[in-house]
Amino acid sequence: MHHGNVSPEIAQGLIELKKRIETAKIPPSKLDETINVAIWNIREFGKVHRTEAAIHYITEILGQFDLVSMVELRDDLTDLGRVLPILGPSWDVVYSDWIDDGGGNHERTAFLFDRRAVTFNGLAAEVDAPREKKETEYLSSLSFWRAPYMCSFRSGNFDFIVIASHARWGDGTDGRKAELKMLADWIGDRFNNKNVEDHDLIVMGDFNIPAIDDELFNALTSTGLQIPDSLRALKDGDQVVGGSNLGKNYRYDQILHLPTLKDRFTNSGGTLDFYIDDSHINDLFKDSNYNTQKFSFQLSDHFPIWVQINVDIEVKRLDQIVQDGKKLDDPT
Repeated sequence: MHHGNVSPEIAQGLIELKKRIETAKIPPSKLDETINVAIWNIREFGKVHRTEAAIHYITEILGQFDLVSMVELRDDLTDLGRVLPILGPSWDVVYSDWIDDGGGNHERTAFLFDRRAVTFNGLAAEVDAPREKKETEYLSSLSFWRAPYMCSFRSGNFDFIVIASHARWGDGTDGRKAELKMLADWIGDRFNNKNVEDHDLIVMGDFNIPAIDDELFNALTSTGLQIPDSLRALKDGDQVVGGSNLGKNYRYDQILHLPTLKDRFTNSGGTLDFYIDDSHINDLFKDSNYNTQKFSFQLSDHFPIWVQINVDIEVKRLDQIVQDGKKLDDPT
């Protein structure tokens, strides 16, 4: 991290933020053994430009992880450009384009990663809604308001694909449920195809799901996605919290995986409460007198959700070679 010669007020705020990060008990990752992966909806990041203090705080939080999916990144990348130099030269980013209309909300999706732990494998694509031929055109009957974004990565000797998404809100839950089911069906079809780049898949995002195991969650997981055991009861360190929003009562943000990845997740995962409550806002933003809403436009109205993944699969590969060799030697 390269915070540089910051003001005394920002330095004091960083000290306070580090205490909150320490409370989250995020374990260090180990080169070629484990990585820490996170999803973070940074509220209207690029539309509402951050103060200098907020940029340093956001960067400090991002730097706790090796691979971060950022949603609600906007078309204006100025603030992202302020973050990257503080993270340092080993960090890189891959991001999508934006859509101008109300559904797209001028939003991008990005994957921010530390190349010392994670490398980009070449695949970067948006997930398209299924199309049917109607006369001479191929058209979709339902759309993603903001297309999920998919990239391939490698860490250690482990290759995997990540899909990140920011689901629609809308006037009710019917459209959101249909969109989540469409993503689940697309995953079910695509990742059973022999030509997919890799069958190890992580799905992250702000899915606007109020609760685990409600109808929206069930729609998203209807074709096999699973929640890591470490995230079923969401914790900030030792403290169980009810949600990933500032009110700590909704499970909007999720990290999910296909069954093939279950053993890759360690027992470590949770959230990072950088807010605590209104009485602690001035500890970060001295004399600001921010209310909850103004605070949320400086940091966010969502906490990051994170998990640790074991990327050392060499023993598994060697075991497979041994098992394949036994099958060849078996005369039956």
